[in-house]
Amino acid sequence: MRSIWKGSLTFGLVNVPIKVYSATEDHDIRFRQVHGRDMGRIRYSRVCEKCGEVVPFEDIEKAFEGDDGQVVMITDEDLASLPTDRSHEIEIIEFVPTDQIDPLMYDKPYYLEPATKSPKAYVLLRKTLEQTDRIAIAKFALRQKQRLAVLRVRDDVLVVQTLLWPDEVRAAEFSGISDDVTISDKELKMAVSLVDSFAADFKPEDFVDEYRAELEQMIDAKLEGGDAFPAEETSDGEDAEVLDLLAALQRSVERQKGGGAAADADKPAATKKADPEPEDKPAPKRRAPAKPRATAAKKADADADGAAAKPAARTRKAKSA
Repeated sequence: MRSIWKGSLTFGLVNVPIKVYSATEDHDIRFRQVHGRDMGRIRYSRVCEKCGEVVPFEDIEKAFEGDDGQVVMITDEDLASLPTDRSHEIEIIEFVPTDQIDPLMYDKPYYLEPATKSPKAYVLLRKTLEQTDRIAIAKFALRQKQRLAVLRVRDDVLVVQTLLWPDEVRAAEFSGISDDVTISDKELKMAVSLVDSFAADFKPEDFVDEYRAELEQMIDAKLEGGDAFPAEETSDGEDAEVLDLLAALQRSVERQKGGGAAADADKPAATKKADPEPEDKPAPKRRAPAKPRATAAKKADADADGAAAKPAARTRKAKSA
């Protein structure tokens, strides 16, 4: 990574030299605008409204137009002369509990790396934040704009994350939410049961950007002259619109508890397991019932008597001879 800003982190009289790195990166796929007829690339030109000439980028200056239509030029020297922009310090103002920051205010995060051979002050500030379970509110100037930020710890690294200013967060004013809505105890209990059935520990590595992966697959197929995702017929499913909220909650809970059975029910016909035989199918012919054990025993005794009688007859014949 390459640092985008160098300065110091001030905490009272403590000064910690740091380097600032962007903590996130954009993986969006970029498209070009082309002429559909000949695939020629379309570029936007900066044309002056007065003279009609194309203006090179290096000749473009900044200006501000007042309410009365008066236009004043703002140069880079004017911006650099601002007292706030001349400072290269991240000034810690106060320490507050973590839960007092509305997540809606969080903006872009930056990693802070110690820019000195002795990172003792850096490590001390990190350990202090961890032990007190607080985050620091700070101010600093970045790219000709003053930023409100929080300082926190992530994976043993100090992170400064810019915040939106309070006037940049819109108020949520919707008339439909304020209407009187009656929620029954049964509906609330069923909704809580559904939440419990989906309860899990958040693991970011388990989630991927499926849209970007499919987009890359489609682009690769296009480059090879094929089609990655043939059009499929769509039909309105039974869950297209649920009018009965309680019934929807009940069905969702049963499906979640069902596990594999519900998953098989949702699979296409080609991937479903073989269904069991229907109950109205004719039953196979039964085998003849086995003979009672008593009959079999009598037969065995009769055979034994017969075998015993044969030697006796032979003995009588021998005596007569």
